[in-house]
Amino acid sequence: MFKKPVQRYSGKICEVEVGTGEKTMKLGGEAVLPFYSFDGDTGNKPKIGMEISDVYPEGWIDALKELYKDVSDDPVKWAQFVEEKYNPDFICLKLVSADPNGMDASPEDCAKKVKAVVEAIKTPLIVAGTGNHEKDGKLFEKVAQATEGHNILLMSAVEDNYKTVAAAGVLAYNNKVAAESSVDINLAKQINILINQLGIDNQNIVANIGCAAGGYGYEYVISTLDRVKLAALTQNDKTLQVPIISPISFETWHVKESIEPEENSPQWGNQEDRGISMEIAAATGILTSGSDAIILRHPKSVEVVRSFVNELLG
Repeated sequence: MFKKPVQRYSGKICEVEVGTGEKTMKLGGEAVLPFYSFDGDTGNKPKIGMEISDVYPEGWIDALKELYKDVSDDPVKWAQFVEEKYNPDFICLKLVSADPNGMDASPEDCAKKVKAVVEAIKTPLIVAGTGNHEKDGKLFEKVAQATEGHNILLMSAVEDNYKTVAAAGVLAYNNKVAAESSVDINLAKQINILINQLGIDNQNIVANIGCAAGGYGYEYVISTLDRVKLAALTQNDKTLQVPIISPISFETWHVKESIEPEENSPQWGNQEDRGISMEIAAATGILTSGSDAIILRHPKSVEVVRSFVNELLG
């Protein structure tokens, strides 16, 4: 009788908890490659979160705006609606109003919004900034302070602001931090090491190594994820043994294939369906290459990807 050999790995991804209470979310914990349940412990099931905004989402396609038309002018109502109707593993609140090139809302005002949202829901909360490193440093410091005790995840700390974001987020106010790098295994190691050197251990860090939509550097993201996971598990590289989060929706809903109006390119078919397809395609590939959590925007994408994960892991 044939007995399939089992691949043993020397490393294991640490487990990171986000949120509090009955819906506390555990990320990571795997000791094998993604979905390789035949080899050993796959850890916690990959988590699927949904993106909302702190202001009305002007840039979203009409189909998405229609879904949330009754709640999207109030982040508290929006978060409660998503929690009740779609039951995601977590909610990602993107602080669009803080963008210095847009409304340039103050860190204090944004922190009040985040506090109101996290106190109104039981689902774990992830907070995303503006991408402006200077502003995000100030922003996350205030957000971390306002949410002390709620164990949120601040997304993300980069080399330019990690001392402020990680120190405030984790050391001062007991939240978690995402270490962001630009699709390169060495850069991913470097930012994790810098945060470790502040006295923050891997149980408080999630890695955001970058993301892309199909056709926009996607294969490079996939190969980097593979390299990171293999180094963590087969080489026991402790600097990479943290869960990975991938902001799928941030990328897939900005590319031409997702936002081109149907009347401009009728041969491409329905705009909403295209966006969903782009989101699902990116999500499934990135999950099978090693991401432990993904952020999505469309409820249909959440439904399909959740089914995909459950089929593979039961």
